[in-house]
Amino acid sequence: MSTSDSARNHRRKFSVFFVPAVACLAASVGLTAALPELPSDPITRLAGRLERGEVTLEYREGEGYLRDLLKALDVNTDSQTLVFSKTSFQQAIINPRNPRAVYFNDEVSVGNVPGGDVHELLALEAGGQGMVFYSMSSKKVDRPRLQRRGIECLFCHAMGNKGAPSLVVASVIPDQDGTPAYTSTFISTIDHRTPLEQRWGGWYVTGTHGSQKHLGNAVAPDPLHPLDLQEEGSQNLKNLEGKFDTSKHLTGTSDIVALMTLEHQVGMANRLNAVAFQYARFKRDGLSDADWTELDADIDDIVGYMLFVDEARLAEPVTGVSTFTHTFADRGPRDSRGRSLRDFDLQTRLFRHPLSYMVYSALFDGMPSPVLDRIYQRLYDVLTNRETGPKYAQLSTTDRRALFEILVETKPNLPAYWTASAR
Repeated sequence: MSTSDSARNHRRKFSVFFVPAVACLAASVGLTAALPELPSDPITRLAGRLERGEVTLEYREGEGYLRDLLKALDVNTDSQTLVFSKTSFQQAIINPRNPRAVYFNDEVSVGNVPGGDVHELLALEAGGQGMVFYSMSSKKVDRPRLQRRGIECLFCHAMGNKGAPSLVVASVIPDQDGTPAYTSTFISTIDHRTPLEQRWGGWYVTGTHGSQKHLGNAVAPDPLHPLDLQEEGSQNLKNLEGKFDTSKHLTGTSDIVALMTLEHQVGMANRLNAVAFQYARFKRDGLSDADWTELDADIDDIVGYMLFVDEARLAEPVTGVSTFTHTFADRGPRDSRGRSLRDFDLQTRLFRHPLSYMVYSALFDGMPSPVLDRIYQRLYDVLTNRETGPKYAQLSTTDRRALFEILVETKPNLPAYWTASAR
């Protein structure tokens, strides 16, 4: 087999979708079903403040309400990631010359396509649906409003997550117009465990990563060879000049560290949503021992993911080109020694202290109490070396102790046995 054939077969194996976190916020109003009681999340709260006239959003030509919308939701512009594959409901206007921007914080994602009709919004929501969907017209109106969306969004956001709503991040082999090579192959489990060389097909990527390669910044221009990316000039880009008109976006970057963080966050949110959904379903029918056996396996998966078990290691350092690396870490919290779960490593792994910052999220705190109790117990057993199995063998004693200390000092409402052990 030739080198070209071997590479082509490798790409067939890993030609997987990476749909951005707020994809498929469809505007087909006719499909909207009756919605449950309004959840309590940042977007719903903002919608109420807009209705009451407590907040105003400024319209800017070419941006719509995007800049003020992000500010009102406490989403930094340096979180911008850019996707040019046609993997969103606004796909008709998305292409390598007009990528779609995704902005995010721990609770909210906002999507925007230059020339599009709407700003797309998604919020993680504790103790309810798992996530809620909104849109806002990007056209100038007398009074901008956030419109809540319904089941049309679940056509894309309820796939492969045990029936629970899910965020989707994916990688494709795009042609020169951004159309994926194989739209039938859809895998929604791309996260921090995925090797770098399989990530970011159909995305722009700015940042340096040494000799490590990824699939970003590249298209497959020959329709007779739809899996052969034109990779020249696609690696270690510090800017996107010449790729498209960057002035149409709030920044000119699609930061590699922001992309890596988004991928981790999506995987964490999906696992929490799936277990909460499963628990609610089992509870309706009466929880059996078999149900708890299944839930405990999923809880162990959550804890392993939180602790970055099986994380794809970095062969060389990764460096972003925006301020995201710093502003994300500045959100804290920090313990008395100045340590934070938001501190990046980027030498051999994503974070310096390998425990997900999503432990502070409302989504985590809103898990059903019996499930949350089990997560805390499992996490406690690992961090105090009561769990010594091979799954967690890569966690050093130093890491376990540091993570335990950070949590005890920075995480409110830990079970009493945590703080008792710390004395």
